[in-house]
Amino acid sequence: MIKDLYKEGYTQNRELSWLGFDDRVLQEANAPEVPLLERLKFISIYASNLNEFFMIRVGSLTQVKQIKIDQIDNKSGLTAAEQLKLIYKAVGTSIRKRDHIYQKVLKEAAKKGIICLSLNDCSKRELKHLNKYFDAKIKPLLSPQIVDLYHPFPNLRNGAVEVAGMAMKKGQTVFAVVTIPSTLSSVIALPSDGKAKIRYVHMEDLIQYAFPRLFPGFKIKDTAKIVVMRNEDVNADDDAFDDIVDYRKKMRKVLNQRQHLSPVALFASAHMSSEMKKYLLQHLGLEAKQMYVTSYPLDARFGFELPEMFDEADEDLFPPYAPKLSASLNYHQKLFPQICRHDVLLSYPYESMEPLLLLVKEAADDPSVVSIKITIYRLAKQAKLVEYLCRAAENGKEVVTLIELKARFDEQVNIDYSQRLEEAGCTVLYGFSEYKVHSKILLITRSVKNRIQQVAQIATGNFNEKTAKQYTDLAYFTADSGIVKDAEAFFRNMMVGKLDGHYRHLLVAPVSLKSSLLQMIDREIAKKEKGRILIKINSITDEELIAKLSQASQAGVQIQMIVRGICCLIPQIKGKTENIEIRSIVGRYLEHSRIYLFGTARSEKMYISSADFMTRNTEKRVEIACPIMDTEIRRRIDSYLQLCLEDTVKARRVGKDGKYHRIASDQSIDSQDWMMQETKGSHQHLQASDGRQAKVIGVFHTTYSPKKKNKKA
Repeated sequence: MIKDLYKEGYTQNRELSWLGFDDRVLQEANAPEVPLLERLKFISIYASNLNEFFMIRVGSLTQVKQIKIDQIDNKSGLTAAEQLKLIYKAVGTSIRKRDHIYQKVLKEAAKKGIICLSLNDCSKRELKHLNKYFDAKIKPLLSPQIVDLYHPFPNLRNGAVEVAGMAMKKGQTVFAVVTIPSTLSSVIALPSDGKAKIRYVHMEDLIQYAFPRLFPGFKIKDTAKIVVMRNEDVNADDDAFDDIVDYRKKMRKVLNQRQHLSPVALFASAHMSSEMKKYLLQHLGLEAKQMYVTSYPLDARFGFELPEMFDEADEDLFPPYAPKLSASLNYHQKLFPQICRHDVLLSYPYESMEPLLLLVKEAADDPSVVSIKITIYRLAKQAKLVEYLCRAAENGKEVVTLIELKARFDEQVNIDYSQRLEEAGCTVLYGFSEYKVHSKILLITRSVKNRIQQVAQIATGNFNEKTAKQYTDLAYFTADSGIVKDAEAFFRNMMVGKLDGHYRHLLVAPVSLKSSLLQMIDREIAKKEKGRILIKINSITDEELIAKLSQASQAGVQIQMIVRGICCLIPQIKGKTENIEIRSIVGRYLEHSRIYLFGTARSEKMYISSADFMTRNTEKRVEIACPIMDTEIRRRIDSYLQLCLEDTVKARRVGKDGKYHRIASDQSIDSQDWMMQETKGSHQHLQASDGRQAKVIGVFHTTYSPKKKNKKA
């Protein structure tokens, strides 16, 4: 740790940077070039990010404050209490901004026939329809509760939308509440009136409207919609779970325990009596500054569920785009031998994950394949990959799956998959007690006439078929002898719990990744003005890496960074970071790829990785950075990075104030749109992994030229 880094004047607080990025997401919700329904999605992304922020970061800071640890943030010099004070204020301002943008979008939507109704605005006919719908489809799923001498205050579930009210009976006032099940949709479409595109009401509004019917015999004084956010900062390594031997059981207990941790915030609808507010704050142990009143729906799924009610070609949605199959492979032939002959790069979501699935399916049925080894962090809820891994095990292959049960918010999904894989005969490992396994690596081994053939795939993102269509990531397939030997050693080390293994080519955290990055920065520092560093990551918080990059800047090294989210490094500070330029891209897809580039020409070193420049990645996780060996693939990635740096539409420049600023340019270049438009190649048919016929359309085989203006869809 660098002592008193904040005194250097080129760093900012992590939590406030996170909130600054959330504000950047809101900019997309307010961007006129973004289709109307997509703007609602960005507001929901903001809401989801804010919920996660309270559960993880505010929860952790609250604990530090409560146990009175004498600890300050090394990037801002703030104590936990001081950080919380600034957070509460910043969130209040941000929510007011969010509500203003939401009301603006609602008005624009109404002009286009997308009409949100309150129950008071519904006609008698519509109310009759909704009442029938409530009685038949909703009421049987609800469990209303009251709080009195015999009914204690309930444990309001973390993140669940509740409708609460004060109820009177025989002169006594009690608290009444009902939880809205997550199985219910967030919106209800009303019968067409023949004029509007859609008229709809929110599920939470309907349940609030029908609330008195859930408490017969009581007079309801007032009602409100609420959401309690709880601290989720508990993990399986806590002493409370030491008596549990089975790791899956331990994780199930952790998930249950999280529902009972201390509240850290209360979100409420715009109308709430002072009596109910006082009652809730008292029983939840919260202060007034921890309560936020909003006009936005409390169910954050709304912004995604409403657009799903429209045809995908609707003008108020992004134009449909289907990932294309890479033209680097011939799908009428086996894939494994082709990868043995030449490396392959897939660029998600512009290219499909289908080749990976085809490769694993092919390996599952190939008599010569002896083993498949893979690390799993996040999977789609319906994962064909798991089916093929199970199939391989059932066909007698050795299948080793290192599945991380501590992947936050995906714990239950991974617990379920681990059991399924184990039942199919796979060897299932759970990682390490203090280190999450976040690496994305696959190794397939064949034995042909006593000759071993191996292919590895190393990626920047998860083996997740859903997010591969939503996140920008790179997946590198290679049979390079040095890399596959390192991959083999990696899995061998993981199986025996060895974290300090030696690798010739792969950089592996927690041992060699950070030290290697520092050494490569030092090599550029030695070149002074001739040095070059180009980094694309999601976040940067690691103090040593920040200090080293500042040192490089002071030596004259030109540093360009594309940092999507949290950025504790402030660029353009004279004498400190003036040679560092930082941009952030937020667009239709979530920028997720991590790419490290050091040097130029023959001295250039390029890596793709699963790791951000965060201490949790460099010191507390098992991560991998893989060198790109193939010259043509390096050229393609170089071109892609240049395109990102030329973006003038969705990119923002991080200023010396730490905030995001628009980029002035006479060109309109949208890097994500450019990638979607640059599709070309032969159209051929193949049998896809799910048995359907699909077309092969090559993509990403042209290179971006700064002189080439962006094409518009």
